Amino acid sequence: MTAILDGDGTEAEITQPVSGPAGGAAGGGGLIIESDTERFAEDVINASAQVPVIVDFWAPWCEPCKQLTPILEKLVTEYGGQVKLVKVNIDDNQALAQQLRVQSIPMVYAFKDGRPADAFNGVIPESQLRQFIEKLTGGAGSPIDQAMEQANGLMAAGDPTTASAIFNQILAQDSLNADAHAGILKCLMAEGEMDQARNYLAGLTEELLTTQPISAVQTALELEEQTADSGEADVLKAAVEANPDDHQARYDYALALYGGGQAETAIEELVEILKRNQSWNEDAAKAQLLKIFEALGHADPITVEGRRKMSAVLFS
Repeated sequence: MTAILDGDGTEAEITQPVSGPAGGAAGGGGLIIESDTERFAEDVINASAQVPVIVDFWAPWCEPCKQLTPILEKLVTEYGGQVKLVKVNIDDNQALAQQLRVQSIPMVYAFKDGRPADAFNGVIPESQLRQFIEKLTGGAGSPIDQAMEQANGLMAAGDPTTASAIFNQILAQDSLNADAHAGILKCLMAEGEMDQARNYLAGLTEELLTTQPISAVQTALELEEQTADSGEADVLKAAVEANPDDHQARYDYALALYGGGQAETAIEELVEILKRNQSWNEDAAKAQLLKIFEALGHADPITVEGRRKMSAVLFS
């Protein structure tokens, strides 16, 4: 007999022998399979000696199951063999569900090294599901996560061509990966291919366009277009020094600074406009600051410090 954690932390017992019957259609070697009472020991307990196995107890009438299962399938596929998913329909396997004391669904168990390792009941957010899987896999992260990290590192090192190739490989596995699409857009912008970037954006679905990573790149592209028309930084700087209250000159100077890679200094100039005249040009300085923050990313240290400075002026 094999013990399994029940939903309340106690143990239930599986009465099948660990050596299940020979292979069949339900127990194929894929990452995601259907199983049943007869094959449970082989598909789950024995298989978990090789790779962690997640067991999803579901039923056709269960609406929450229809929310959870697709996310589980997506993540298991993303982890590329580091974990497997076994789905069990409780309507067809009532005896097994009773043995495991499955009282409500969706109910998810995790097995590792032939033993139960974790469990949860109900629908949880994708971020928590990732944590659940990472705990099983030792926190290595999915191959896609690792590829994203590699591509972003190449971007930071100034190699957008190689980074773009990796982003495309990610999209070949997960065509709706917003971070990978955003990565390709950043690569195009880094190579000065603004028209290609705009064409790429035009080909994305509305669903992708509303995601945070792509929305941030859209904002960055708008800023690039603005900075292209802002004028020479040295000329604008001289105009500001000659007349510190020339807000248009300071605004254009900030855009030129941002376009030249000096985001922090650009933010300081826009904050200076707020100090002198918060409502100038229908709050243009504040609006531009918010655009820069979105383009940089909310967690960027420059954004964090810039928001602090902006708030200090607006709420003083």
